[in-house]
Amino acid sequence: MGGDFFIQIGGMGGSGLAEYTAGFKSRMIERMAGAEGISATALSREMGISQSTLSRWLRGAGIVESMKKKQGTHRARSPRQWTAEEKLRVVLATAELTGEELGAYLRQEGLHQAQLDRWRSAVAEALSGPDKQKRKAALKEARKIKTLERELRRKDKALAEVTALLVLKKSWKHLWGTGTKAPPRGKGHDSGPHTGSP
Repeated sequence: MGGDFFIQIGGMGGSGLAEYTAGFKSRMIERMAGAEGISATALSREMGISQSTLSRWLRGAGIVESMKKKQGTHRARSPRQWTAEEKLRVVLATAELTGEELGAYLRQEGLHQAQLDRWRSAVAEALSGPDKQKRKAALKEARKIKTLERELRRKDKALAEVTALLVLKKSWKHLWGTGTKAPPRGKGHDSGPHTGSP
């Protein structure tokens, strides 16, 4: 880079402001907007130039607007509006990224670390969730089976009672015949003919 990156304004007793050359500005813009671009904050720390100055250069070059257009339509939405597939894609893509690579990716996607952390937790919970869900479903099925078994035992008892009644009815018919009525019940009906007087 050499010494061609700024010109002192105001001479020896001037205000101390530096004016950067066009070539230097374009190299800084390229570092921020390139394929492996870094943030204005990170570049500010590295180069000793204020972050606001670097951001102003980026905006002045029209890069910020073109970067937003390149990011696609889903970036214009809030991350809360992203689909599950989009969130999972980001979680998988960032699984092996760390440090500046991760920061650059998150900036490219328009995300914050906190959002990524929440999505990672949700994925981990979803992956561990089926065991809990399976246990819950199994418990629910066991309760259902127990209820059905109780109902079946109750119905078996009722069926046994009905069967016993049918057997008794058949025995009754067999003893007294099918066409005859059952003998009358009560006092005085078990002796001879009735005469009408005491």
